[in-house]
Amino acid sequence: MEPKRELSSVDLAALATELSRYEGAKLDKAYLYDEDMLRLKLRDFDRGRVELLIEVGENKQAHVADPERVPDAPGRPPEFAMMLRNRIESADLVSVSQYEFDRILVFEFERPDQNTTLVVELFGDGNVAVLDGNGEVVRSLETVRLKSRTVAPGSPYEFPQSRLNPLEVDYDTLEARMEQSDTDVVRTVATQLNLGGFWGEELCRRAGVEKAMDIEEAGEEEYRAIHRELTDLAEALRGGQFDPRVYVELDEDGEDDEDRPLTERGRVVDVSPVVLEERSDLHSQAFDSFNPALEEYFYRLKEQAQREEEGGGRERPDFEAEIEKEKRIIEQQEQAIEGFEEEAEALRRKAEICYARYDLIDEVLSTIQQAREQDRPWDEIEETLAEGAEQGIPAAEAVVDVDGSEGTVTVEVDDERITLDATTGVEKNADRLYQEAKRVEGKKEGAREAIEDTRERLEAVKKRREEWEEEPEPEPEPDEEREDIDWLSRTEIPVRQPEHWYEEFRWFHTSDGYLVIGGRNADQNEALVKKYLNKHDRFFHTQAHGGPVTILKASGPSEPSSPVDWPESSLEEAAQFAVAYSSVWKDGRGAGDAYMVEPDQVSKTPESGEYLEKGGFAIRGEREYFRDMPSRVKVGITCDDETRVIGGPPSAIEPTAETTITLEPGKFAQNDAAVKCYREFKSRFADESFVRKIASADRIQEFLPPGGSDLVDV
Repeated sequence: MEPKRELSSVDLAALATELSRYEGAKLDKAYLYDEDMLRLKLRDFDRGRVELLIEVGENKQAHVADPERVPDAPGRPPEFAMMLRNRIESADLVSVSQYEFDRILVFEFERPDQNTTLVVELFGDGNVAVLDGNGEVVRSLETVRLKSRTVAPGSPYEFPQSRLNPLEVDYDTLEARMEQSDTDVVRTVATQLNLGGFWGEELCRRAGVEKAMDIEEAGEEEYRAIHRELTDLAEALRGGQFDPRVYVELDEDGEDDEDRPLTERGRVVDVSPVVLEERSDLHSQAFDSFNPALEEYFYRLKEQAQREEEGGGRERPDFEAEIEKEKRIIEQQEQAIEGFEEEAEALRRKAEICYARYDLIDEVLSTIQQAREQDRPWDEIEETLAEGAEQGIPAAEAVVDVDGSEGTVTVEVDDERITLDATTGVEKNADRLYQEAKRVEGKKEGAREAIEDTRERLEAVKKRREEWEEEPEPEPEPDEEREDIDWLSRTEIPVRQPEHWYEEFRWFHTSDGYLVIGGRNADQNEALVKKYLNKHDRFFHTQAHGGPVTILKASGPSEPSSPVDWPESSLEEAAQFAVAYSSVWKDGRGAGDAYMVEPDQVSKTPESGEYLEKGGFAIRGEREYFRDMPSRVKVGITCDDETRVIGGPPSAIEPTAETTITLEPGKFAQNDAAVKCYREFKSRFADESFVRKIASADRIQEFLPPGGSDLVDV
């Protein structure tokens, strides 16, 4: 069974009900991941930190997440996230709602200077639109221009055309809708009532109506039954009367492995705010509310996808965490046994004191019993005993508390406080203490049995670990030959995008495999020279003012460095990189000069009488020049070892990328050129979601030179 990847309208109705509980929270920060996942970090007065995740890519979902499951913040926020922060940081979340019965969530934020609406579209390709107080689109992840509606910056946001809301339909309307159909009952419910295929089948099953029944054979009895179930569903969704479930197809060994949560013992396939008749053949895990059910489902769904992308290799269960958990339980149970022993011993000691100081305790009890026989109130008895203590009467001095509501007296004898039943004698009080000691010791036996059970579970975990480690890894499927893979035609391309230390800078790998890094600004220029320029590297800079520090690396930052016999091709590509990302491009020139020096020729100390700006350096000694380096770059997308955008000199990018676009100085602003490249790449790949994930306009823009550009080969 294929797992569910998109929330239904029924899911969103339940989700909106739960998310409305966070109204009044204040937004701290907004983050955007891979152009399709939005994270809103809020502060709620009652609940503290609240992490709201919204995903509009392959998986379309929204939920509040456990902070421990929230991905780390991206290194450099994209433009969309920065715009969103500027508009709604410190704003109050005033409402969360579902638009009609569509798969659309609407978040309203208010701030003294401006109001902002966030519209999340969880249908089709998915989208997030940011609206101003007048309902105009400030920015959206995707621009939509259709005959039926437009979602574009500067235009009023247009919701999809309204359709029937089945949660509000009365019986007469339902009957009229049903009788307009000429198909079977389930298709009629799905289409005429705007419920979709799955909920059409679910509603028929709940109502006890044969879904394949021809609509002409159905009548009031069937319609009433369907309307009754629909009304019950609507009331549950509006009132938050949920019974959330995550549905799981168990693995072969999952049936017997009851020590682990159900969602770890198989494949998750569905999540719902209510129990589903259509999923009655599956195992389900219940949750207290819908949000944690959604979080668990989509968290496990991504784990499953990751395992599949990694070639079906086994994911190692966290045996160590399970073992530590069982050990902690045993430790707590052993401490409880020690506590029972100490408590029982203390009770026996008190009973023995009762006999050892029989006369004194008997005098206390007899005094209280005689007073009660004379109908003297408890507070008067307490006062009388206090007066006796002042007079030095030993029995009265021993009394520390009299509790008339419980009929008890507490005495302190031989440094031990003993609470006694004031209505009985010494023997019965001592016997009660002995019996209580036996009862406590009985708890000790129960705790010992519990320890044995826990030790058995601990051994079971250890055995499962041994079996897992002894089981051979499945043989990985042989890699497909790269030349045989037509990545552009593939409908699904797995994303493999590990992080690298140099990604905060401009970078590329030469055609010979050497890394070149360059500064994006004065601060990065300073950092590159101070932290990353090693003695066997080469330093490049354009002859024109206003270029990046460019370093051709002989080794990584933590690797041993040794001399390199630099290929001429790598030197020329580094020089071309220095020119292309300098003021030469910004000035619209087609070529420029660059020079190369060794690291010991680069200094932050200016010549006498000179001044160095931030990010500037003094160069001493002879320079090797590279003349007329062309102002031309390529951006491309790699699909083999890693899936990512790359950019730099054409001769370095062309052999590595699956597809490329060439740029030269021109008329389109950097952002516009990036958008054009994104659209072009999107048109070339059959898997458009892949391009959206790894080659958004923001990511492409990171590889474009500052200034205007023209796309040459599109």
